[in-house]
Amino acid sequence: MAATVTPSGGGMRSRRHRELREFLMTRRARVSPAEAGLPDGGARRRTPGLRREEVAVLAGVGASWYQWLEQGRDITVSPQVLDAVARVLRLGDVERRHLYVLAGLNPPPRTAEYAPDHLCDGLKRVIDSWMPLPGHIMDAYWNTIAYNDAAAVIFGMRPEISENCLVNFFTDPVYRARSTRWAQTAPIVVAEYRAAMAERLDDEGFRLVVDELAERSEEFRELWSSGDVAAAGQTAKEVEHPLAGTLFLESTHLQLPARPDLTIVLHNAAEGTDTAEKLRWLASPEGRREGLRNIAG
Repeated sequence: MAATVTPSGGGMRSRRHRELREFLMTRRARVSPAEAGLPDGGARRRTPGLRREEVAVLAGVGASWYQWLEQGRDITVSPQVLDAVARVLRLGDVERRHLYVLAGLNPPPRTAEYAPDHLCDGLKRVIDSWMPLPGHIMDAYWNTIAYNDAAAVIFGMRPEISENCLVNFFTDPVYRARSTRWAQTAPIVVAEYRAAMAERLDDEGFRLVVDELAERSEEFRELWSSGDVAAAGQTAKEVEHPLAGTLFLESTHLQLPARPDLTIVLHNAAEGTDTAEKLRWLASPEGRREGLRNIAG
């Protein structure tokens, strides 16, 4: 395989190349010839694991090119070749992404290496401990996985509505009636969903949500046609609650490397407002009793 060797430059690049060399050497050492489908070489094999030449043959690359890669030289690499090396070295998803980073390429999308309930109980305890502030958990498609009592009281989250947050944003009359900044927030919400969808374009789950909402909401269709994208971060929200009055909140999206398909959405009371006191009252026994009377009425 042809390779382009370029001069090394910069301390950061040198450190990255050293990390690449050590990473490949340690990964190569842990794969036995038998695991790779090769004879073990008997007594002639002085060290455990695969030789460089064997990795090169199994990955379909030149021996010199792989040697240069492991030595941390500046050479041209492609995602296809790195994937072949990752396959031979039996790298997991996290390790494969790490290899991309060390080789100077954008890492591929994460793939799931966990059980569906991995960390879910712990994350539910996180949002429950966030009380009296609202918090909820979404999956990659923005389906609601869990929410705390404050989210139910303030935003009207409840079992009988659609489980998808994007669909609810446009179709739930309770949420829309309480959101005084709905028109300003709607373009941002749609742009954030398009950005999330762009990371997994082959995933039909996103398209199903978009198609369903496009049928139900002309407002969504118009905003979606704009093609805008935005990264999820912090969003200011203003909620007109039937008992507590106006609430000013800041919404923050948090993600965990161990569950990249889940997003924790936590809300804080905006600084300089009386929202924190109102939220504490809503969560108090008195506030709960008043809420029950309001529902009964």
